Amino acid sequence: MLNVNLLTLFPEMFPSTLGQSLSGRALDKGLWSYNCINIRDFADDKHKSVDDTPFGGGAGMVMRADIIESALLSIPEENRGRKIYMSPRGKPLTQNLVKELSQEENLTILCGRYEGVDQRVLDAHDFEEISIGDYVLSGGEPAAMIMMDACIRLLDGVMGNAHTPDEESFSNGLLEYPHYTKPAQWHDMKVPEVLTSGHHKKIKDWRLDKSEEITKARRPDLWDEYKE
Repeated sequence: MLNVNLLTLFPEMFPSTLGQSLSGRALDKGLWSYNCINIRDFADDKHKSVDDTPFGGGAGMVMRADIIESALLSIPEENRGRKIYMSPRGKPLTQNLVKELSQEENLTILCGRYEGVDQRVLDAHDFEEISIGDYVLSGGEPAAMIMMDACIRLLDGVMGNAHTPDEESFSNGLLEYPHYTKPAQWHDMKVPEVLTSGHHKKIKDWRLDKSEEITKARRPDLWDEYKE
């Protein structure tokens, strides 16, 4: 079972899409759980302020280290697990990292807002910084949901076919091959004959060829790593 602690200013955003489909059914079965901690609950002024102007000047506001720390310390130490800050400057979220995170019992995810968070709280509590891509969101909550979804689907009992993850994009360093289903002919397009041949070796070879072809064309960076 995986438990996720979410440090956020918007606890009402969860579970959102994670309450639907595979992840939703897994939540109902108790295969994973989440705990939202509202950072604003730990503000110590009447306005419940959680941010302030940045030292050195500049646009925007920065979330305060002392308030974030108070929220973090409200979680029992044994239940915190790996501490992650969703950040565009973090290390990329890859399938290998997802597999690693999905094996943890606890994760604590800090969802930033505004211009970000005071660096000192990240340093003091050894937060890992993880990015879901080279772009900027309005907050860390959507990024946390994406990372959680990727982890949850790998938990035992979530997907019906235990072999499904082994054939998906990135599982073997390649992008996934094309899929087809009925009808065998749609408009003027037919399903490749090899897929209806019943010859498992030829089907396997065709799928590998297509994966290599697509990866080489669309992700030359992955193709170079795969060749090595």
